[in-house]
This record gives sequence, structure tokens and C-alpha cells, in this order.
Amino acid sequence: MLKQTLQQKLLQKLSPQQIQFIKLLQVPTVSLDARIKEELEENPALEDGSLTNMTDPVEEYPDRDPEDSYDNESSDFDDEFSVDEYIQEDDYNDYSGGYSGDDDDDRKEIPIAIQDSFFETLQNQLDLLALSDHDYVVGQQIIGSLDDDGYLRRPTLSLIDDLAFSQNVSVTEQEVESILKIIQDFEPAGIGARDLQECLLIQLRKKDGSNPIIAQAIKVVENFLEEFTKKHYDKIEKQLGVSSLELRDIINEILKLNPKPGDSGSASGKQLHIIPDFHITNNDGVLHLTLNGRNAPELRVSRSYQEMFEHYEKAEKNDKKMKEAVQFVKQKLDSAKWFIDAIKQRQQTLLKTMNAIMEYQYEYFLTGDERLLRPMILKGIADRIEMDISTVSRVANSKYVQTEFGTFLLKSFFSEAIQTDSGEEVSNKEVKKILEECIANEDKRKPLADEKLTEILKEKGYTIARRTVAKYREAMNIPVARLRKEL
Repeated sequence: MLKQTLQQKLLQKLSPQQIQFIKLLQVPTVSLDARIKEELEENPALEDGSLTNMTDPVEEYPDRDPEDSYDNESSDFDDEFSVDEYIQEDDYNDYSGGYSGDDDDDRKEIPIAIQDSFFETLQNQLDLLALSDHDYVVGQQIIGSLDDDGYLRRPTLSLIDDLAFSQNVSVTEQEVESILKIIQDFEPAGIGARDLQECLLIQLRKKDGSNPIIAQAIKVVENFLEEFTKKHYDKIEKQLGVSSLELRDIINEILKLNPKPGDSGSASGKQLHIIPDFHITNNDGVLHLTLNGRNAPELRVSRSYQEMFEHYEKAEKNDKKMKEAVQFVKQKLDSAKWFIDAIKQRQQTLLKTMNAIMEYQYEYFLTGDERLLRPMILKGIADRIEMDISTVSRVANSKYVQTEFGTFLLKSFFSEAIQTDSGEEVSNKEVKKILEECIANEDKRKPLADEKLTEILKEKGYTIARRTVAKYREAMNIPVARLRKEL
């Protein structure tokens, strides 16, 4: 049986403008250009001020506090359309706002080196061989089946099936193995191996076989690879009948080999170019914070779209097509205004958050000494700037700051607090720094175990558990004591 009921609910919803701001806030500077270009392509009412005639008179768009919401603007969207509102707001100036003086440097194009890729290098070597058409197709299939590390991890039977179905070529296992042996002689050495052991052996066998150290290194890789990876050097010494000094030379020879030969040709291409979002400079003990100029694009609302309203205001409004045209232009102008507002709010929120972080970690940014980092959590910064934790998190997770001693991810400045024996709270980064120094200065023949590191920290006044020491060591990508052992 149907019943009519009256219910009262309290809901919290984000307006489209707030969602747009949230998405823009988490976009790093390196991706902001692409996002702005996408908006310029989708909205003809939005223009790039750097490409338009800057001699036209422009009126600066009114400032907006970063904490203001867009609820009032969004509620006006369905109200009766008023042309006067858009005529009064004649134009919107660029948003450079004097944020950063190095904008020209940021906009310089980075030259890209033109070089053959890893697979093109192998293909060029294959082209130089006098192979039959049948063998050439097999070689191409093998090269195309290599992974980014340069290994052939696909079974031979799978290669045979691929050749049969895709190339209509019938081959045997012996033929595939024969062509694979040829490819394994290509450069870089170690290419086409099926596993790490084969990769190392290929590289060692290309060296001078008359050298006794090379011969012993081949024996180690062939027979004692597991003991080598686990650094059970005493077992290897007994099996080979060599001294510690001789074993050291053998181990050093193996360590010179490249376990991922596929990376060697494209290592430079895989390096990421980090564009900092903030710049902190030290002027005689006074820190100065600037925002990267790319965060302040020269955006403005199209004058031609605004002039349309003057024409529509004088035109006959009873025409249905005219109303649709007016509504279309209104929608595009609204969207352009909202996007410019979101960009400006993004700038102000970034500066406000970073300024709070800089003030909180002032001593660290003056010296660069990690031991001066204070314990800092997201909630602490959020309370300082009177914003939500999620806002601070979006800023910290994807933004970089350039200082006089390096470029760092903002997230790296947040750390937990540890209480010393004297009752003082210090950052866990200070403990990590001490751990790093202890491990760097240890005797590599007898590296410090986690228990010993715990005792050293306790002597310095940091009473923490052994499992916490292990967690910090793993966070710094430092292996256990056994794997740090050297001869």
C-alpha cells in the first residue's frame, strides 16, 4: 500500500565549481598546461591572454578570497538570464599577479635528444646480418618479444606459435634457439637472456677468458649464484679454494655486470624532469616564497563573446533560436568565469598552504639540515590555514618545492613525532638521519644488525623498538645487515 510521507534530510553536496577546483588543486604544475589547453579547446569563451592583443583595454577581474565557496554563484545558473551582469564585467585581465619572476625561464623548451630506441638498435644490428628471409622473420619475432629489461621471458613454444599464426612461418625449436644465440651476441651485452644467470654468463664470456678472475667469476655464476646473492662468501671461499682477497676481486668483477641490459640504451630517456611548483630563496636569513609562473596563466574571457550580449540584448527575444543562442553563450561565459576563478583560487590555496609549511619548518629551510625538521602532520597545517585536511593532502601529494639545497616533494616534510628520554618531541626524520649515518660509518665486514642499531639509538636518547628501526631502515631502502656485508 502506497503512503505519502514527509521527510527532512540534511545533505552535503559539492557544487560543480567546487569539484572543478578540487581537481585543479591536485594537478601538479607539469600537468597544468595540458589541463588549461584542454579547457581552451573546449570553451571558445576562454582565451589565452598571452596570445591575444594585449593593447585592448582590460579591467582586472575582482579578487576572490580562497576560502569563499561557489554555492551562491552556482545557484544563479538557473535564474533568469541578465545580460547586464556580463556587460558590466567587461573583461578579465591576465592572472600572472607577479607570482614568480622566472616565468620566462620556465617556458623555455627543453631540447629532446634524437636517438634510436632500444628495439631500433637491435633491429639495426639484425639488418646488418646476412640472414635468409625465413631467419630474418624469426629474429624480428625474438627482438619484438624482449621485455624492457632485455630479457626473453616467453617460452620457445610460444614464439613458435606466434610465428605460425601471425607470420604463417613454420619453425622448429632448434631454429629459434639458433637465431637466439645470434641475437645474444648483439650489443648491449647480455641481451636476449632467459634469466639473470644466463644474462651474467653472456657478459662474462664476452670478456677475456684467459684472465683467471674472469674464469672464477664464471664458476661462481654457474654454480654458486644463490650463495652469491645471499652473500654467503665463506661457502664460496671453501668451494673455490680462494682467499678473501681473491674472492673480493671476483665479486667486484661480477658486480660490474649489468643485470638489466635493456635499460642501458634508454636510461637517459626514462629520467623524469621535475618542475617545481614553489621556489624558496634565502635572502640574508629571510626566506622568500614564490609560486612557479606556470601556475599563473594569462587567461581572460573572450571580448567577442561579451559583445554578443550587446547584440542579443537589442535583438528580438521572442525567437526560440535566439534564446537558445543566448543560453549557449551564457553557459560558455559562466564556464570560463568559473575556470578562471578556480585557477586563481588554486594559486591562493597553494601559496597559503606552502607559506604555512615554510613558517613551520623555518629553521630547516634556512639550513637544509634534516635534523631540524619538526614533527608535522596534515591536521596541524590544516588548522593553521583553517582549511580541510583533504585540501592540504591534495597540495602535499603532488607538489614540489625548489630550495637552495635541492628540490623536494612537499609530502616528504610531513613526519611523525618521537619522544626522547628528556620528554622532547622530535621528528622521525631525525632518527632516520642518525640511522643513515650509523650505517654509512659501520664496518662493512661486520655490519650493524637492527638490535645493535636499536642500542645505539637508545644511547643517544631515542627509545624505540627494534621493529620500528627495521621499518625506518626499509623505508630508506637499506637492506638487512647480512646483505650489507662486504669483503
